[in-house]
Amino acid sequence: MLGWWQLAGVDVTVDDAPRHWLRAPSVPIPAPDHTAPATADSLPATLEALTAWLGHPETLSELGSRRIAPAGSIASGLMVLADMPDMEDAAADQLVAGIAGRLLDAMLGAIGRDRESIYLAPFAPGRPASGQLGEKLENELGRIARHHIALARPRAVLLLGDATIRAMTGTGLVQARGSIHPINLDQAIVPMIASIHPRFLLQQPARKADAWTDLRMLMEILSK
Repeated sequence: MLGWWQLAGVDVTVDDAPRHWLRAPSVPIPAPDHTAPATADSLPATLEALTAWLGHPETLSELGSRRIAPAGSIASGLMVLADMPDMEDAAADQLVAGIAGRLLDAMLGAIGRDRESIYLAPFAPGRPASGQLGEKLENELGRIARHHIALARPRAVLLLGDATIRAMTGTGLVQARGSIHPINLDQAIVPMIASIHPRFLLQQPARKADAWTDLRMLMEILSK
């Protein structure tokens, strides 16, 4: 229960100073380092600025104040885009942690990779209290993710999680699997592969064969 409240952004039970709960929220003043929210039509122009902006609690405030930043090597050529942090991720301050994380590590090891040789990024850097993104937020995160990919310039992207796959391919997991989904960014074509999130594989171990098929397709792309 405490983990759920932490994901929702509640980190203290009693504050030192009284708070006017009915007061309208103040409008944040954008900071020079781009950590404050950008306008609706613009996004930070560098990867560093985008990461800082997404980590700001007032950016997409419905995602809560606990944010998970991307990790790994931007130069690896492989970007793994996972849907959103779980409670274990928030506690570990690491995307795809716990038992699901150990399974992800095993999957990466099967293709000769580890967390240091991929760029692991969250589709949603925080988790709503409901655990659901909703269509409007999902679409906005898709716009941001496309910009993120354009800045990262990977050779291939592995999509994990239903929300990520819907926003990036326009279809669900069942329809998206087994195909290469090209995304055209700044006149560069980046192939995307949709696969099964490790958390779901823990519930349906028989689907590991499908995940291995997806990873083999990914290896073929990276070997070219």
